[in-house]
Amino acid sequence: MSKKIKPLGNRIVVQRQEAKTTKGGIILPEAAQEKPRQGKVVAVGPGKVDEKGKTHTLDVKIGDEILFSSYSGTEYKADGMDYLILSEEDVLAVFGG
Repeated sequence: MSKKIKPLGNRIVVQRQEAKTTKGGIILPEAAQEKPRQGKVVAVGPGKVDEKGKTHTLDVKIGDEILFSSYSGTEYKADGMDYLILSEEDVLAVFGG
């Protein structure tokens, strides 16, 4: 990512996985395929601040491969790549962690 983006609070920035071809080698047009719900974490915020003012660091870290909710987050495009800014609560699982 050429533009540096720093998420705030408990937010993370995820680079979506590329769409895959079918078993028969067919690449579906973008309009016909569901957007990937997997991605790689490229930036993390400092964490959520509780009522007492203590910051709780996030469970995910840069480089983690994650699975997230279908309709979560806000899309962001930079350098021809699709990114998603979402809350840590929208992360369902971390692969290989």
